[in-house]
Amino acid sequence: MSEQHRPGVRQDDALTTRVNQPNREEGVVRAGAHPIEEERPEDWGWHGRAGKWGQVAGWLTVLALLSYTWGNHEGRMEDVWLVGIAAGMVVMLLWDLRRKRTAWRP
Repeated sequence: MSEQHRPGVRQDDALTTRVNQPNREEGVVRAGAHPIEEERPEDWGWHGRAGKWGQVAGWLTVLALLSYTWGNHEGRMEDVWLVGIAAGMVVMLLWDLRRKRTAWRP
């Protein structure tokens, strides 16, 4: 990195040091701290679930897929795909409902 395009934290600052992290960019660490080697998704808020509205949207999508089986098409191969995808979504939605009911929460 060139001297004229340095980041906001200076390398010669006594309170910070730069460390090389495997498979990541160079990190800036405060004195006496340990660099973060792996960040959990929960630390960034990516652990949330869609909740009730995710279930509603899933069931509406299943109904929309099944409604496509009625129409003016003559071949039935697309019906097999539509029903198969809808059935897969039903299995996932039911699994999600069961998982929510039996989940252990601290």
